[in-house]
Amino acid sequence: MDLDPLILSRIQFAFVVSFHAIFPVFTIGLASYIAVLEGLSFKTKNPAWIKLSSFWTKVFAVVFGMGVVSGIVMSFQFGTNWSNFAQASANFLGPMLSYEVITAFFLEASFLGVLLFGRDRVPAGVHLFAAIMVATGTFISSFWILSANSWMHTPVGTELRDGVFYVTSWSEAIFNPSFPYRFTHMVVASFLTGGFVVAGVSAWYLLIGREVEANRKALSMCLWLLLFLAPAQAIIGDFHGLNTLEHQPMKVAAMEGHWETSKNVPLLLFAIPDQENQTNRFEIGIPSLASLILTHDLDGEILGLNEVAPQEQPPVAIVFWSFRIMVGLGLLMILFAFTGLILRKGGRIWRARWFLQGMRFMSVTPFIAVTAGWFVTEVGRAPWLVYGMMSQAEAVTPSLTGGMALFTLIGYVVVYSLVFSAGVYYLMRVLYVGLEDGEDNGEPDPLERPKRPLSASHVPFELHNDSKANPAEQGGH
Repeated sequence: MDLDPLILSRIQFAFVVSFHAIFPVFTIGLASYIAVLEGLSFKTKNPAWIKLSSFWTKVFAVVFGMGVVSGIVMSFQFGTNWSNFAQASANFLGPMLSYEVITAFFLEASFLGVLLFGRDRVPAGVHLFAAIMVATGTFISSFWILSANSWMHTPVGTELRDGVFYVTSWSEAIFNPSFPYRFTHMVVASFLTGGFVVAGVSAWYLLIGREVEANRKALSMCLWLLLFLAPAQAIIGDFHGLNTLEHQPMKVAAMEGHWETSKNVPLLLFAIPDQENQTNRFEIGIPSLASLILTHDLDGEILGLNEVAPQEQPPVAIVFWSFRIMVGLGLLMILFAFTGLILRKGGRIWRARWFLQGMRFMSVTPFIAVTAGWFVTEVGRAPWLVYGMMSQAEAVTPSLTGGMALFTLIGYVVVYSLVFSAGVYYLMRVLYVGLEDGEDNGEPDPLERPKRPLSASHVPFELHNDSKANPAEQGGH
């Protein structure tokens, strides 16, 4: 059996970037949340804010470490699997990646130690400043990385001569046409991810009656944030889609499962794309709605995939379904955010166990949505690596064999599985300890055999009759 090095290299890169992307999208939002908590604790001296900040800083440290380990591989892949691309784009991507390291990674690394270990060793103002600098570093890092990635989708400010990209305008290349939309979309996605994770963990602690005051504060804060950001993300996504339609119409056609250039295009809720026959099977759609969304005109015309040869079309099924997963989860986030607003009246939010349980499960949805979004973005660019200028086939390493690509792919899967397992283990330890700074609270360690039976005070709160021991029935806000 012949092993195609191009296909295997694409699978390898997809695996690595999918694994890596879930960590920075969480740490960007979480770092800002920690900075806010530090500001609140500095101003009010309320121990609840200090507990929350200390706890989430531990979580941040573990996830940040996993992100660094998984991200290092990304740059190596450019040389091992995509050497033609690395050589061709070095004039632009080389400096961009260097700027990210110099301006962002060093900033984060310098102040992360102060944030982690300096609470009782440096003045409170210095500790707050460290938290702000770490959060700032995450934004700077995302700026450079997303600028470089956006240039690959809308390559302006450069020209290709003899197989090498030369920068003609740094400002145009850095602030390329798709960058503002991608950057804004990703930053909001990071806040949504951090917000839903914090809300989900806080809801779980409330369900088992731990650190009620602090976790109520955390859940309330996050729900206010999500109430504004979840709908805002839908609006930002609409602008992003219009920009994509302008610069990458075939990606949008794949997102919509649209084959023939036409007007009054329906919005397909369900379809089975058949790329071999250039059609869909079992379509269910809303008439003219795709034209209205994409052109703001019910009679608007949208280009179809048949405008290009089949070999120049992206893998339609992956893009089509990834887009629907992302949008569907986004609508679910909006639903939960507004449900939280409704339940605030009369303190029902603390008594609605179904809602708290729902928030627990919603904590994983942003990661799925972000991964699906990356699939839409990157798979939808195929067969181009630099859109319209360099194909994936032209970018792959010429001497790379299928066996070599398969060997490294298996190696990455094994190593990343170990990294992920270790990271999840330590995250579970941090979650078990919770906001109590490691003191023995009498609860069994889920990772060890119980040393003694639970006392009545540790039974989940819905079994208590005493309202003081039952945080879900106290009503408060």
